[in-house]
Amino acid sequence: MRDTEPVDLVTAELHGSLEDPALMSMNFLNEITGRYPEALSFAPGRPVERFFDVESVHRRLRAFSGHLSGELGYTQEEVSRTLCQYGRTKGIVHGLIARSLARDEGIDADPESVVVTVGCQEAMFLVLRALRADPRDVLLSVAPMYVGLTGAARLVDMPVLPVAGGAAGIDLDDLVAQIHGARQRGQRPRACYVMPDFANPSGLSMDLATRRALLEVAEREGVLLLEDNPYRLFHGGGGTPPTLKALDTGRRVVYLGSFAKTVLPGARVGYAVADQRVRDAQGATGLFADQLSKIKSMVTVNTSPIAQAVVGGTLLENAYSLDAANGREREVYRRNLRQVVDGLEARFGNCPGVSWNTPAGGFFACVTVPFTVDDALLELSARRFGVLWTPMCHFYSGPGGSNELRLSVSSLTGAEIEEGLDRLAALFTERGCAPVNMQLMQSGGRAP
Repeated sequence: MRDTEPVDLVTAELHGSLEDPALMSMNFLNEITGRYPEALSFAPGRPVERFFDVESVHRRLRAFSGHLSGELGYTQEEVSRTLCQYGRTKGIVHGLIARSLARDEGIDADPESVVVTVGCQEAMFLVLRALRADPRDVLLSVAPMYVGLTGAARLVDMPVLPVAGGAAGIDLDDLVAQIHGARQRGQRPRACYVMPDFANPSGLSMDLATRRALLEVAEREGVLLLEDNPYRLFHGGGGTPPTLKALDTGRRVVYLGSFAKTVLPGARVGYAVADQRVRDAQGATGLFADQLSKIKSMVTVNTSPIAQAVVGGTLLENAYSLDAANGREREVYRRNLRQVVDGLEARFGNCPGVSWNTPAGGFFACVTVPFTVDDALLELSARRFGVLWTPMCHFYSGPGGSNELRLSVSSLTGAEIEEGLDRLAALFTERGCAPVNMQLMQSGGRAP
């Protein structure tokens, strides 16, 4: 008999990204959540669930079917084929997405420049796969950075160079320095990934002057900007500056979009607006979107037409405006964010070494503490105190975030937020950081 189980494969003979922390972060966080289902969770950036309605899915599907037969003049057979058969690789709701972008974002997008994807994650992968043509190619990204972007880059063997964020959302001097430094090392910077509004995980936003200056740097340095904006509509009431894509006159911006937060996460529908012109070896030109669709045809073939129809029906029902469609959700996120920030002030306002930012919208706030924040502390927090959050170290490709945690405000009720912050205060106290009025809270009272 064998003493050990036979081994068919070893990780050393698999793709190197499979041992990369970026690819293990999401699974670890999901696993922790699964092990402690009773814990109150500030961890996932999920949309609020109280407005989910299965009947609305059927209604939106009917609305899109009516659009096909009415506005587009499809026969019933053509409607059935469009919804039930393999579909166009670039998608079937590209025209509706272009109308929505014009209505909500002021983006004038040729529908043919839109590639409808399986979530925004696929859009990221397609763009990076297309741009990574040589081992010298590198990507830049504001740090801390969304772990999905880091993981997608690892899958295509594209190194990610961190760019400092700073108070303005991006340090343009550091961006230029990183570009020049990479070129001096023989690397080719291809693009810089940014979230201009309420970024995940930092919550930071760029003002209009910074956006214009960033576009100038991209033009001058010959790099693309990958603009990802899933939280843009969830502002605190003051609106947001124009998107980079709306300001883009030189086709420097590839716009990455998602309907996970604004329509339905279960639909798994995203898109890329890639209107850059591409010239082939024979001198013929076409759209970058067409190149992305070639890759998509070998990855997911096409995005589910049924899922696209649900998104398309939503756009039709709301006259192409997702801004108008998300009024209830925006109010929930605005109220929750205010409650979390006020709750942090009430509990930790005079606690040395504890600070936090105050984003103007979105799903996330970040807290800095005078002790080490890591996965071991997260597990202790879940097991002993019944509260989950996200260590910020997961959002850095190198050192960073070791004294920071991210709180997601989107999916908890007001009562759950208060209880969750009380549990967080108990954890901080154990770490030697006693918050204000902790004795009152421990006796069943509430901090003011």
